[in-house]
Amino acid sequence: MQRSTSSKALEASSKARPPLSGLVALVTGATRGIGLAIASALAAEGCNLMLAGRDEQALHRVSKGLASAKVKILSQACDVRDPQSIDDLFRSIRRQFKRLDILVNNAGIAHTNFTIDKLPLPLWKDVIDTNLTGMFLMTQAALALMKRGGTIVNNLSIVANRVFAGSAAYAASKHGALGFSNTLREELAPKGIRVIALLPGATDTGIWNTFWPEAPRKKMMSPSTVATAVVNAILLPPNATVETLQILPTVGIL
Repeated sequence: MQRSTSSKALEASSKARPPLSGLVALVTGATRGIGLAIASALAAEGCNLMLAGRDEQALHRVSKGLASAKVKILSQACDVRDPQSIDDLFRSIRRQFKRLDILVNNAGIAHTNFTIDKLPLPLWKDVIDTNLTGMFLMTQAALALMKRGGTIVNNLSIVANRVFAGSAAYAASKHGALGFSNTLREELAPKGIRVIALLPGATDTGIWNTFWPEAPRKKMMSPSTVATAVVNAILLPPNATVETLQILPTVGIL
């Protein structure tokens, strides 16, 4: 039996829609580097976005750059170290979207190289509070809005399972974040929410200015390379998942 014209049109329209059309993603640390690249890649797949970061002007600029008639792009300044700031962010998400399908915990900082005997306590606390406690607070708030089929991506860095002299606070935060991610995955598996631990190797972002300004940028991956891998992992069927997504430059640097 021949299908009707309306049936064919509906099928064509369905195929034309991007895979993540209508879903809502929150990306922290979204104004640059890997966070910005992931936000751009998600928007290209039809995902509506809430972008978060500390720099309100940068968020406005990025939101304007990603603006599209096909997706809704909103942004709000948020400090992941501050529970009140996170509450304000999720109040906006509930008001504007009423749902959350994808959380990308990307916000993170590094620190200047210090051996442990010289590492200042305020610096230690700032790195741990941002990279580890901030991830916990953001995830805890997000879980109230996430349902079966959702995905959480935690950007950890390959330092999550390696160490480098002079990077104690950064390494501790990332090792802790890997343990957190693995535990979270076990807890959420019965609820059908996937947890992806993202461990990118050397990627050409501004974080290198903090601890290795002379790093060989030309040998590094681009943020868009990492973002492509992340989106491909998110696009897997519901009955499959990537638990640990480690991506390295082929030249082997870090």
